[in-house]
Amino acid sequence: MATIPISAASSSSPVKVDVSAWIHRARVTFVVALAAGLIAYLAVHGWSYYRLSLEQRPLSPLHNQLRSSGAIGVKLGMLGVAMFGVLFLYPLRKRWTWLSRIGSTRRWLDFHVIMGIFAPMVITFHASFKFQGLAGLAYWIMIAVALSGFIGRYVYAQIPRSLNSAKLTAGELERQTGALAESLATQHTFDPAEIAPLLEVPSAAEVRKLGLLHLLWMMGVKDTVRPFRIARLRRRFLHGPEVVTTLGGLFASRHAEVESIVANLRQQSWLLTKMAFLDRTERVFHLWHVVHRPFSLSFVALVIVHVSVILILGYY
Repeated sequence: MATIPISAASSSSPVKVDVSAWIHRARVTFVVALAAGLIAYLAVHGWSYYRLSLEQRPLSPLHNQLRSSGAIGVKLGMLGVAMFGVLFLYPLRKRWTWLSRIGSTRRWLDFHVIMGIFAPMVITFHASFKFQGLAGLAYWIMIAVALSGFIGRYVYAQIPRSLNSAKLTAGELERQTGALAESLATQHTFDPAEIAPLLEVPSAAEVRKLGLLHLLWMMGVKDTVRPFRIARLRRRFLHGPEVVTTLGGLFASRHAEVESIVANLRQQSWLLTKMAFLDRTERVFHLWHVVHRPFSLSFVALVIVHVSVILILGYY
C-alpha cells in the first residue's frame, strides 16, 4: 500500500501523474467492463433457457446455442480455460524468471483476482448450471479454489507492503506510524476523542488468544467500519449539496485541510491495525498457501481430464 503523504501538497506544487499506473487502471477497467458485459449478456439472453428444467431445455430454441456443447457453450468453455490459464500465470511468475520481469507483483495480482472472479462465472454459464459427474466435481472444486482465493487476497492485503510489494520491516512501520502520530497530534480540526475509536487496536496478548475465524472476523469488521467512521468525521464540515455529492461523507470533500487530516488518519488507522495483527496474519497466510495449493492442482488435473475426454469422445 502506498504511503499517504504526511501533509497536503501545496497548491503551487506540480501534480505528478504516474502514467504506468494510469494505463494499468485503464486496462483493469476495460477487462472488468468487458467481462461484466459478457456475464450480463449471457444472463439476459439465456434467462428463458436457464430457468427451464433439464427435461424442458431440449425443447427450447436456445438449446443448440447454450447447452455445454452448443455453439455458445463450447466457446464459453474455451474462454473459461483461457481465463484460468491467465489466472495460473500469477503463481508461475514466481518460477519463471522471464515472466517475473514483466510488470509488478501487485499489478499481476489485480488481474489474477479479476480472472478469479469472472472465470468461475463463465464456466457456470458454460455448464448451463448443470453440475453433475466429473465436470460437476471439477466445478465445486473450482468454487472452493475461488472462495479460498478471495480469503487469501484479503489476508495478503493485511500485510503492509511498499510500492514494490516488499514487506515493510518493523522499523519502517514504526517510522511511518510515528510520523503520522506527530502530524495528527498537531492538528486542531478534530477533537482527540473523536478520532480515538479509529486508532484503537487490540493488544498483542488479545490477538494471540483469537481463533482463526475470530481473527478474520475482527480484521474484516475493522476494515468495514473504518470508512463509515471517517465519513462521520467528514460530515461535520459538509453543508447542503456536499452531503449528497460525498454520499454522506464516504467520498472525499473539497475541504483540503480536512482531507489532509483524514488521509493521515486513515493511513494511521490502517497501519496500526495491520501492525496489531501482523504476526498472526503472516501465519494465516502461510497456512492458506498450504491449503490453497492442493485444491488448485486438483482442479487443474480435473480440467485436463475433462477436456481430454471431450476431445477424445467428440462431445463438442
